[in-house]
Amino acid sequence: MATRVGVVTGSSSGIGRQIAIELAEDGFDIVVHAARNMEGANEVANLVRQTGREALVVQQDFSDARLLDDFVKRCWDWKSSVDVFVNNAGADVLTGDAVAWDFETKLNAVLQVDVVATLVLSRDIGKRMRDAFAKDSVRRSIINIGWDQAKQGMAGDSGEMFAASKGAIMAASKSLAQSLAPRVRVNCIAPGWIQTSWGEGASSEWQSVAKHDSLLERWGTPQDVAAIARFLASESAEFINGQVICANGGFRYGGQSLNTNKE
Repeated sequence: MATRVGVVTGSSSGIGRQIAIELAEDGFDIVVHAARNMEGANEVANLVRQTGREALVVQQDFSDARLLDDFVKRCWDWKSSVDVFVNNAGADVLTGDAVAWDFETKLNAVLQVDVVATLVLSRDIGKRMRDAFAKDSVRRSIINIGWDQAKQGMAGDSGEMFAASKGAIMAASKSLAQSLAPRVRVNCIAPGWIQTSWGEGASSEWQSVAKHDSLLERWGTPQDVAAIARFLASESAEFINGQVICANGGFRYGGQSLNTNKE
């Protein structure tokens, strides 16, 4: 089998880290991306190499749209192709110094990284994938990351912010699938409550909400999301296109919620 290449943005930790490892275990060489966390990115690259695959670490801040074309070119030129491109990178406004930012500053950061960068990167890599199909007849794919509660909404600053950004990505993914068909597949995963760094330190109230909102009554894990990404990137998902797939254990409608401005 010819070498397959996967790019996972925001793969230095959390969901992206696990997606990178899952794809490597499925035979992909991986471009590991980080905006700042180079220690984490290098650790993921080493884990990829332990599976027998190759890894390239690329550092790039997606808040500057002028640099996005260069990022795609570096990814593509590494192996002269990309088979799956996972847009996982997102602005972290829930932990660290960003917690103290005002709503407008957080919103602008989230829209730039989660929406503008995802769409610009998808259009660029999508064109390259589409043109490559004319030469080798290999159907490549793009996987975006949304949010399950963008469909019904969630109260509070975070709910409003991420409904706007992730809702846009979920809708745009369907349009991208139309634009790039039949040569490139585009799908979107919409995670529910996934226990990444914020979830690990969340208050008891939010722990309760996260478990209650899932019919399986537990937090999701990065592995739960990565398993879906691995499937969507595989030949087994060849006939799945333009879909938004929720990774939430089944959402419990009409249950408890926290109507707060929790960031």
